[in-house]
Amino acid sequence: MEHGRPAWVWFRELFGELPPQSKVKQMTMCYTWFHERYRVLPADATDETVRVYARAYILMLLSSQLFADKNANRVHLRWLPYLASLDDLGRYSWGSAALAWLYRCLCRGTNRNVVNLAGPLQLLQSWIFWRFPTLRPTGFDGFGFPLASR
Repeated sequence: MEHGRPAWVWFRELFGELPPQSKVKQMTMCYTWFHERYRVLPADATDETVRVYARAYILMLLSSQLFADKNANRVHLRWLPYLASLDDLGRYSWGSAALAWLYRCLCRGTNRNVVNLAGPLQLLQSWIFWRFPTLRPTGFDGFGFPLASR
């Protein structure tokens, strides 16, 4: 990974521990273990603990929502360098990256041997409902997204 450090060294530095060996597979870890471990922030959490849980939440969001793969049951370590500095997260163009990932997944989906589609499909579905009102499910108009609609 970045600066010549192995991914699991980054993980230990950012999260203070390593997952059990049975939950690790190459550069990924089991989503259920990670989710259970960082699901609830302790009531007496220090500022550093809050940062660790924020990193965990963002890592789960990146691995399972924006840049999901076909399994959707693994958390990939490729995002660790971006999580090292929480202050720098806002400087990246995450929307462009998610759109590029979606396009890549859609292009791969056109291969005749592909049977499952990966990627941020909820973004594609949202776009379809926005652009093609006749395809919207009944009651869809009852929801409003004022901030996203600006």
